[in-house]
Amino acid sequence: MIVIQYKLFGKKVEPRGSKVNSLIFDNIYNGRRVLVTGHTGFKGSWLTTWLVKLGAKVIGVSKDIPTQPSMFEVLNLSSQIQHIQADIRDLAEVKKIIDNVQPEFVFHLAAQAIVSVSYNNPVETIMTNVLGTLNILESLRTLKEQCVTVLITSDKCYDNVEWVWGYRETDQLGGKDVYSGSKASAELVIKCYLHSFFQNEHPVRLAIGRAGNVIGGGDWARDRIIADCMRAWSTNNSVEIRSPQSTRPWQHVLEPLSGYLLLGQALEQSPRLHGEAFNFGPRTEQNHTVLELLNELGKNWMHKNNTNIYRITGDIPFHESSLLKLNCDKSLFHLKWESNLDYSETVKLVGDWYDAYYRKKTDMYALTLEQINIYERLGIERDRIWSKSS
Repeated sequence: MIVIQYKLFGKKVEPRGSKVNSLIFDNIYNGRRVLVTGHTGFKGSWLTTWLVKLGAKVIGVSKDIPTQPSMFEVLNLSSQIQHIQADIRDLAEVKKIIDNVQPEFVFHLAAQAIVSVSYNNPVETIMTNVLGTLNILESLRTLKEQCVTVLITSDKCYDNVEWVWGYRETDQLGGKDVYSGSKASAELVIKCYLHSFFQNEHPVRLAIGRAGNVIGGGDWARDRIIADCMRAWSTNNSVEIRSPQSTRPWQHVLEPLSGYLLLGQALEQSPRLHGEAFNFGPRTEQNHTVLELLNELGKNWMHKNNTNIYRITGDIPFHESSLLKLNCDKSLFHLKWESNLDYSETVKLVGDWYDAYYRKKTDMYALTLEQINIYERLGIERDRIWSKSS
């Protein structure tokens, strides 16, 4: 492995490689069987990499490699884990996998996650996001050994009326588009299974994680702002943007993942959070427009003239909310979780990852580990709860 001397925020971060730090998440994932659905996607690849670093025995389930390029392939993650190709819409296959694996932890991320795609393929979106979640729950229902399950939905599950304050976990679910509706529907399936089957000392404990507007290196999904930028800028073209003044609470992918992993730890150590939903989002000051994000990222990409890096099309072929943010007080109160990075740190990590990929031809697995190292080190320095041993 290439050892990287990574310099960030004015100081050198010494590499620690993939060695497990026993402080991180109380070393709870070390040596444990962890099933990750959707592990070949953007968030799934980052989560898989972090879990491998934490010493977990990762079993990944995905139906395909969703993009080209693919972070999963760039990092050669199939060599680090048990990689299973299967469609979560197939109940018999999902049940067979879970029965064989007997996971101690499950992180369910598999989804059709692109809003624009949901308009072209509404049935696939609903089948994947709703029936897929149902199949995971049905397969877990007959487990006899303890298993902690974190089900990831989305901030889009809320009925967005575009008010100026953040949505709380008790706010109404809904959605004006197919993607949002599929996520709200998945939550209803989770709720009915929770109360119908996962009670009275059932060995499965479950909780829900909600997050959105996640950015980071390795995202090449269609109609995502960072992926669109990097595809265009890496070929010296300007990127087309639809809604430059839309405001989003941008957060680095490691932020919600730290929340999901902390939630898994908390569920393992205490049953009191069983069945609860939690928002994971950045601080309020990280709400920025699409245009502000592009200008900041353009500086990191070292564009001399930011006026040429984008062009506004005004073509919005589907409903797109202009404002959506989360209230994360519940995560702070019950989990002691809070975001770890500020906005400039977030954008720099994103820009550095793509710069290394497109321009420097770096060992991207080593660099990704170093970005996780940086995130962990900052968490320790900033006294984040997941960075301390109980």
